[in-house]
Amino acid sequence: MKYLFILAIGLLSFNSSHAQQVKLQKATFGMGCFWCSEALFQRLDGVTNIKSGFEGGGLANPSYEEVCTGTTGHAEVIEMNYNPQKISYAELLAVFWKSHDPTTLNRQGADVGTQYRSVIFYHSPEQKQIAEQYKAELNKTKAYGKPVVTEISKAVPFYVAEGYHQNYFNKNADQPYCRLVILPKLEKLEKVFKAKLKH
Repeated sequence: MKYLFILAIGLLSFNSSHAQQVKLQKATFGMGCFWCSEALFQRLDGVTNIKSGFEGGGLANPSYEEVCTGTTGHAEVIEMNYNPQKISYAELLAVFWKSHDPTTLNRQGADVGTQYRSVIFYHSPEQKQIAEQYKAELNKTKAYGKPVVTEISKAVPFYVAEGYHQNYFNKNADQPYCRLVILPKLEKLEKVFKAKLKH
């Protein structure tokens, strides 16, 4: 009986340590309005804790209004955690590049300004290498017919946007912007990346 108890404790500690080995990674992308980006990546299996915010500028703790002036240098981005055992960084990049136009400099559709630039903020040398190789391949194969201008930069301080920007689509699905701009992107995501979506 004592032996079985010790064995059970051993198995519990093994399972506990095994679970801890799954270390979440961080990814940060800017692809135009962060309302769109957040809504898309929220639906991916293995992605958690998404926050909309600002990165890449010189002003500490900028407000949305300050970033909208285009003078702070920040981009609207989303920062997320992801489980690499469920979704790889390359797969996140596939969603990133297929869900916006990475050939337009400092704009996405009607949203114009440096705050809407296409940008990847990498958190490790490995992320940098994967992103740069992926971008080079897209340009080599002329995947978009025009050069991909996505900026690839080392992650710098990320500032969380105001509360009303968080979980925006889920709270405002009936708003015209959500129906006309975000919903078509979600429908495309569901067709192209169906196998990677949360059930």
